[in-house]
Amino acid sequence: MATEPHEGPLPPAGVSNPVDSAALVAAGDLLRALAAPARIAIVLSLHEQGKCVHELVGELGFSQPLVSQHLRVLKDAGVVRGHRNGREIMYQLVDEHLTHIVTDAVLHAAEREHPHDD
Repeated sequence: MATEPHEGPLPPAGVSNPVDSAALVAAGDLLRALAAPARIAIVLSLHEQGKCVHELVGELGFSQPLVSQHLRVLKDAGVVRGHRNGREIMYQLVDEHLTHIVTDAVLHAAEREHPHDD
């Protein structure tokens, strides 16, 4: 049985279907949205539970306008969603995959900064 030549990038190990270009563009957009240290901190903070802007400001030590700006980027990228709770908007992560992406990146960076002596 002949296989069709496959264009584009190879799929990750264990994935039988090639990754389409739309998925690659979406992944690039997601990674760009997560690229700022403040946005990484916000995602890590929202891992346990949803929070409103003033809670993020108090926890992270960023100004309210800065937190709001970063939340807007994360919301536009589909990383967080907000729902109104009285006068406040509670923000939460859209799904658990996002926490894994961010924590894996932070752990990887820490390992590179402090490599194990073998």
